[in-house]
Amino acid sequence: MEFQVSELVEAKRQIESTIHKLKETVKTLEGKENPDRYKSQITLAKRRLEAFKISISLIEREISDLDKK
Repeated sequence: MEFQVSELVEAKRQIESTIHKLKETVKTLEGKENPDRYKSQITLAKRRLEAFKISISLIEREISDLDKK
């Protein structure tokens, strides 16, 4: 698929917003009285964070490639 730079920039902005919210969620869950109770949710959130970081990297690479054209 072909994307315009503006579409990629907006996607990146949205993902960065989600990353921020996920980080806050992890902090909240880890700060609970019994964080082991939330272990699966914490693990899922951390895995999603890593996936979103990869997405950001790929979007940035694509934007860079389009800027070179």
